Formats: sequence, structure tokens, C-alpha cells
Amino acid sequence: MTTRGGNFSIRGRNPDVLSCIANLSNDEVFTPPEFASRMLDNLAMAWGRSNGGQNLWSNPEVTFLDPFTKSGVFLREVTSRLVEGLEQQMPDLDARVDHILTKQVFGIGVTHLTSLLARRSLYCSKWANGPHSIAQSFDDDQGNVWFKRTEHEWVGGTDWVYTAGPDGNQIRKFTNGQCRFCGASQKALDRGEEFESHAYAFIHTDDIKARVTQIFGDEMQFDVIIGNPPYQLNTDGHGVQARPIYQQFVEQAKKLEPRMLTMVIPARWFSGGMGLDDFRESMLTDDRLRSIDDYLTASDVFPGVGLKGGVCYFLWDRDNPGDCRVRTHYKGDEPSVATRPLLENGADIFIRFNEGLNILKKVVEVETGNSGSLMLPEDKKFMNLVSSIGAYGLDSTFRGRDTPEAGDLKVYRNGGVGYVARSEIRKEQHSFDKWKVFIGRAAPGTGNKDTYPHRIISTPFLGEPGSISSWTYMYIGPFDTQEQAQNVLSYLSCRLTRLLILLHKPSQDTTKRVYTFVPTQDWSKQWTDEMLFEKYGITEEEQAFIDTMVRPMDLDLLGGVVDA
Repeated sequence: MTTRGGNFSIRGRNPDVLSCIANLSNDEVFTPPEFASRMLDNLAMAWGRSNGGQNLWSNPEVTFLDPFTKSGVFLREVTSRLVEGLEQQMPDLDARVDHILTKQVFGIGVTHLTSLLARRSLYCSKWANGPHSIAQSFDDDQGNVWFKRTEHEWVGGTDWVYTAGPDGNQIRKFTNGQCRFCGASQKALDRGEEFESHAYAFIHTDDIKARVTQIFGDEMQFDVIIGNPPYQLNTDGHGVQARPIYQQFVEQAKKLEPRMLTMVIPARWFSGGMGLDDFRESMLTDDRLRSIDDYLTASDVFPGVGLKGGVCYFLWDRDNPGDCRVRTHYKGDEPSVATRPLLENGADIFIRFNEGLNILKKVVEVETGNSGSLMLPEDKKFMNLVSSIGAYGLDSTFRGRDTPEAGDLKVYRNGGVGYVARSEIRKEQHSFDKWKVFIGRAAPGTGNKDTYPHRIISTPFLGEPGSISSWTYMYIGPFDTQEQAQNVLSYLSCRLTRLLILLHKPSQDTTKRVYTFVPTQDWSKQWTDEMLFEKYGITEEEQAFIDTMVRPMDLDLLGGVVDA
């Protein structure tokens, strides 16, 4: 049987063109067809569990929305499964395809280019009503894949220029505002109509239900929302910063109240990131989040894409709350699977590793005698020894004098040391003449890729009395004796210590918060992993897990820590 576009074949292309196209950027990443199919398999199983075993793909009433479609891969894969699943109910292929494309499958393009690509993937024509389209009943060229250029709404500007208004009269135009919806930088994205605005329609509205009604011309209640949203936008700030926006797409989708919601997004929300605290709290306290598939290395999902912190896809089930099935994937290893609460008592983040959670519970129970909470008492928190970033008030560009003058402080800075008069430093004066451990605020990595095992933290080193640091380093301490500081170094060299740091570390930044799960020890003695394993009852299997996550460090008590 044929359609207007010829033989109907959505799957099985060899090669599949959607597996060959290059990503536009790390912000707008195309989803490989195989991975989209994996997400749909998970969706169908969840639908069956929640609907008495019903086959999702045999239901002619279920509606699907990809509100940020790029290549159209999700819409195409959904359509392919519906074509097969509805065959008995709708034997005529042309009528079946037309019903699916006009009544069940909907998309919102993120750019003009991707909307054309999505229509080409779904309708076999960039025009839904074109002569080659496999849909028969559309009377406009967009069909159910909508795109219309949206503009940012700039607010908060303080700098301006004079320009001509629409009527030719001179007006004052602000130039350095931010979009009130997505926080985009006006300087970066107010570029004229010849460039994409990247003002995504789905998040540039105060009333998403009304907006969707406007887009599709009718009140819509979608059963399933699925997709891969844009991840971030560059903003102005200290250096080049990337503001996450994927959380806004998730929040808007929830407001549409679908029966099920599944998206692939960066995994940094688990424990932190700019602007993600409220989102993390809302996700971790939402018992409708029923599964998370966590990929430690983003390139395992998106080949060639550098995305620190990995990615995950989740499934949210509106009508069936409960614990969450957490499945962790790394390379070709067998996934680790556990069903557990997303937010453990005493934790403010999602603890990523199932094995790591069990180890953490052992550590906290030994330190507190309490198995019901992960909260360490104040006198047991190593993080209380860790300074804030820029503790001494010297920024990352500080150089100082090359040679010391009488009474100067030595400053460990980016690229070496400099010297500064004591009178110029007003902060943390109590630490000047004590021993410290200095540690970089950013851990070294492998570019934008996550590889394990890795060091977790930068190389710590001893700070003698009379030394401080620039923004580049934080300090741990202060301590009265060199021996105490050296024993802290030994503790930081232990793999178990650094695993506990990893459990609270969302990126390469190692602020004091990442030490939340690390307990203090007796600083009168040197520490080894063997001592810690014995103290906390860490099994051989758990030790093997630590080995896969954390790279060893060798301790040289005179020179500090040297990476193995």
C-alpha cells in the first residue's frame, strides 16, 4: 500500500539520515534515533504498568507533543510505532498515517531550520501540505509542527543608544538588558532579524496553556510530552558563562499536566549549578518522577558532544506517584539499578551513585550512630574547615610583587607565587601565621568529557605560616602544627574521601559545599584508605566500586600530594 509520498517507510533506513547529521552546538543537541527509541521503550513500559497493560501504540486517542523539536526524531519514531500498533484498528495505511499525523503527533520547532528538518522527517516533506507529504488532510504548510519567530523581552537595561523607531522618530534603545523569561543577554542575542533569536516559544510566556492553545488553534490536552530541550544560553558575567535553561522547559511541560513526561537533559541538576537550586528541590520532592536513567559520560548518548556532568533522561508519571527507579550507565558496563527515594533524609541533593549511597550511609552511621539521616553534626563537618572562594579578597588576576619585602605575605596565585604587604589584606587575618592546606577551586579534567576514574579534586599542597592565596585557591584549616596539616593532606589523598566529595560535586568547581558528606578525622595521625575502609566497614565490592570512580594519589609529606 502506498501514500501520496510513495511507499511508506519511516524506520529502517540504511543509513538513517538522522544518525548522520551534526549537532548545531552543545546547546542544541540532536538526539540519535537509537537513543530516542530507548526512551520510547521505557515510556511504553511505564504506560503499560500504569494503564492495566495497555499497549500505548495501539491507542488511537493518545496525543504526543515534542515542544522543542529539532530533527523530528521523536515524532518520527512515535509515528512509526503508531503505524504498526494501529494496523488492526485501521487497516488502510493511508488513512492510518493521516490520522496519526493530524490527530496524534504534534511538535514545536526551536528554529526555522529545525522546523523544516522536523517536517521533512515526519511528513517526508518540509511542507505539511506539499505534493510529497505523506499527510493528506493539512491545509497549511506547517501541519502540526509549528514554528514562528519569537522575540526576547528585554528588561533591566542601563546602557542605551539612540536609534530610529518604527515611525522614523528617534528613540532611546537599551542595549544591556536580559530577557525576563530566559535570562538571555541582550548584548549576545539582540542581533537583528537576520539571525536566530533563540527565544524559544515554549518558555517565553507566562501562560503556557494559553500559548499552546494559540499555537495549535484549540485547547490541547497532551497525554505524552517527550523530547530533548535546548540546554543553555551564554550570558554576560565573569568570563563566558552558560545559563542553563532546560529546567524551564521541564517546568513548563509539567504545567501542561500531561499523563506522562519524559526528557533527556544534563545531569548537573542532581547537585547544583547556576539557577538550578529551586528546580532541583522541585524535582527531588516530586514523587511522580518514577525513573531516571543516568549516563555518567554524555558521549555515550551524544557521540562527539562534550557535556560535563553527563546526561539523564527521566520519566514523570502524573497519576502514579512512588519511589524512583534509578539506573546508572557507564560505557558498556552492566547498569546499576535501585529503586529508592530521590531525596534521602538529611541530604539536599540527589545522590547519583547507588553504590555510593550505600557507602555514604555507612560513613554517616559510624560518625553519628544514626542510620536514618545523612546529616553530619556540625562538629563532624569537614566543610567547616574549608574557606569560601576568594577568601582573602584577591581575584584570579592578582600577580603581586615578584620579590618579598619585610613582613610580606606569600600569595599562592595562578601560575606561581607573588608577595603582598600584610596591611593590604583585611580578610582571614587569623589564618596568616598558621598552617593550611591549599586546594584549587576548580578540579582539572579532560576538557568537556567525563572519564573515570579521575582525581575529583585538584592537587592539594601545604601552606606554611605567612602564606595566603588568590581566588585560584581555597584554603583548608587553619592548623596549629605542620603535622596536622600534613595529616589532612593524607586524608585528601584517600580515595574514600574523594568519593564522598564526588557524591556532592556537580561540575569541576569544588566549592566548600562539595565537602558536605566528608567527616572530620583525628588530625594527630596520618590516614590511609585501609584505615578508612576498616573504620567504616567498606566491603571489597564497595572498594572495587571506589577504584572505578576515583584515581589514586601518592602522598609525599614533605612536598604535599603528587598525582599518581
